[in-house]
Amino acid sequence: MGSYRLLSQEEIGRLKSQMCTAADWFEIEVAEDFSTDYVSHTRFSGHIRIGSFRKEFLLAGGMKKHSGLYYTTLHNVSVGDDCCIENVKNYIANYEIGDGTFIENVDIILTDGESSFGNGVEVAVLNETGGREVMIYDRLSAQQAYVMAMYRHRPGLVAGLKSLIGDYVRSVSSGTGKIGRNVTIADAGYIKNVKIGDSCKIEGTARLKNGSINSNADAPVHIGVGVIGDDFIISSGSSVEDGVTFSRCFIGQACRLGHTYSATDSLFFSNCQGENGEACAIFAGPYTVTHHKSTLLIAGMFSFMNAGSGSNQSNHMYKLGPIHQGIMERGAKTSSDSYLLWPAKIGAFSLVMGRHVTHLDTSSLPFSYLIEQQSTSYIVPGVNLKSVGTIRDAKKWPRRDGRKDPDLLDCINYNLLSPFTIQKMFKAKDILKAILAASGDGPDIYSYMGAKIRSSSLKNGLKYYDIAINKFMGNSIIKRLEGMDFTDDMQIRERLVPEFAAGEGEWVDVSGMIAPKSEVEALLDDIESGVVRDMEQIHSRFREMHARYYDYEWTWAYGRIKEFYGIDPEKITASDIIRIVEQWKDAVVGLDRMVYEDAKKEFSLSAMTGFGTDGDIDTRNQDFAEVRGGLFESNPFVMETLDHIKRKTALGDELISRLAKVR
Repeated sequence: MGSYRLLSQEEIGRLKSQMCTAADWFEIEVAEDFSTDYVSHTRFSGHIRIGSFRKEFLLAGGMKKHSGLYYTTLHNVSVGDDCCIENVKNYIANYEIGDGTFIENVDIILTDGESSFGNGVEVAVLNETGGREVMIYDRLSAQQAYVMAMYRHRPGLVAGLKSLIGDYVRSVSSGTGKIGRNVTIADAGYIKNVKIGDSCKIEGTARLKNGSINSNADAPVHIGVGVIGDDFIISSGSSVEDGVTFSRCFIGQACRLGHTYSATDSLFFSNCQGENGEACAIFAGPYTVTHHKSTLLIAGMFSFMNAGSGSNQSNHMYKLGPIHQGIMERGAKTSSDSYLLWPAKIGAFSLVMGRHVTHLDTSSLPFSYLIEQQSTSYIVPGVNLKSVGTIRDAKKWPRRDGRKDPDLLDCINYNLLSPFTIQKMFKAKDILKAILAASGDGPDIYSYMGAKIRSSSLKNGLKYYDIAINKFMGNSIIKRLEGMDFTDDMQIRERLVPEFAAGEGEWVDVSGMIAPKSEVEALLDDIESGVVRDMEQIHSRFREMHARYYDYEWTWAYGRIKEFYGIDPEKITASDIIRIVEQWKDAVVGLDRMVYEDAKKEFSLSAMTGFGTDGDIDTRNQDFAEVRGGLFESNPFVMETLDHIKRKTALGDELISRLAKVR
């Protein structure tokens, strides 16, 4: 938008003849090439700025409309170039409207008083009665929210974060709202104190109040029919459709909420999906997905999670109110009609089946099944490592990252095996061995943390965890020695020494980002002490941690060589590495073979039940092959698994051939 001028007397006369009125015509400024041809039946009050009208909009179905102002009322509004505003039932007040925006058939759009547009709203996650509130703002990341919610044992840290966010809130507070460039608002109802970013589409929305829609040209936001939202932030690339209702919510980048989903006091981070069901006080980390009308997620923390139909949790034991919470670590999911009584903590990449009421804590037994039999909870440790579903999930998440915005808010690590999960497997082995040592080899069933473990499951769990640790450790060592020729053992030892000291000790999953706890704590110390002075510095520090993941990972793996293999890395030889690689090959191929056999179940005779209706066995087989995309051997996942075995075997053999030359 260029310079502005006052209306001429001739222009005022033409506008009056076109049924326009103004409280004060001299409060209206217009662009140099403003034309009265496209302004009619419009009322002006307060300070008004109007751009030029040169653009013609092409609407769905081939309909064309020229930019302009028709049948509308504006109060203290700035209208950019080439906008079309038509049929505003009440009025638009206290807004700056960007170039190329189309507004039609709306009830009211206003900013009333000073507003922060949803920034600074406190969301009572996990504990409905309060105590873990997260203060939302435009650039909230999953990592920042995790720290604010889960580190309440450090009140100085939480106060520091709130102070920094408070600085941001004050910087964006205003008595004037903003509607960005190339925005579409059509057939909408009540919009109050809402900041709307570029290229956003709001169509048929019922009510939006006190929020920010951070749409942009790279990642537009769509708000659809019947949506009702209060006290919210919606991030770039997201869509909220079809009667969704939400209150006090943060909706992260590339999220999808639809089909009458309802949510209160909840956080949804990158690539979450919610349809049909209900969320209350949940912390939905990246890739939390729920599709079913009968599913309630309440007072829980999730990530990389798929909720089965009828999944439910209880946070209220009718004593002190809804004060309980639960955590399902990354990759944990629920089957249909599952139930968990909070408080409980479910280990990473575990599957929950049935109803569990004993306040389970399986966080030290990742990749497990939790099965209910006759009102008793049974744990099957490590069995999910050989599930085709687990491997399929790990492959699909990166492919389903819908974020188009070049400015990514959340740091997401997709690794199935990492120091975070492998450290748990080391601990799981110690736990299972301790149970065996304490109870002997005689019992058929052992007790652990309010649940039962069958003897066969315990022994198999030790085997599965060993295979996974072998796979991870071998992967790390092979990657470290990749593409280098060695003439003696000393060169190998020198290459294995980590460049970074950070990475040793405990690792944490900060809602999608896997990092050494020491590095996270260092950042939190700096926030607490005032070294970090704004939220962008926190973003940068988390991104730096995320970018250095593989450096940190190697430091951790190097420190575990002696514990796992019984070899001092400072004295390791080429022959030792060759033995490690042979073990790694056995682990990788063995695990892939188990996944292969698990996938084969999907092509069994029982899996073909219901196929080939009205036909014979040949018809059934043909129908099954057509629907499933071929026979077992030609299934894309199966072929990929077999190819993975070949590639990994070749990778190991290549390293062995290089090391065999070392004298």
